[in-house]
Amino acid sequence: MPVFLGLKIHIGKMKTNAKLDKEEFRDHVFQIVSLIPEGRATSYGIIARAIGYPKLSRMVGRVLANSTANCIPAHRVVSSQGILSGKDAFETPTIMQELLESEGIIVENNRIKNWKRIVWDPLEEFPFDDELL
Repeated sequence: MPVFLGLKIHIGKMKTNAKLDKEEFRDHVFQIVSLIPEGRATSYGIIARAIGYPKLSRMVGRVLANSTANCIPAHRVVSSQGILSGKDAFETPTIMQELLESEGIIVENNRIKNWKRIVWDPLEEFPFDDELL
């Protein structure tokens, strides 16, 4: 398993013919989410693709919704259109927007304004050596 920014994580290559290890999946979601820079956001699908399970974006959402780890910046994960679809998983429905706005992200009508400039994709932001993956 390659090391990505000091984390042992499966990045990018789709896992096939392997039984999903839910605990490992959760850990990988948390690891990627913990890397999202302040003032940026990403989508459930981008996270799923980055950890090698491109069809499990809803499971990424479930993992984050069921997380009690306050150190994970789950507020930075939204739908693929920049919609604050996970806002109901927070203590109040306004907390997600408040956290994003405190980082300088503009939210209008439950959607991140300028989504395409804000979106963070680890597969595009960081160079990878395909031989390591």
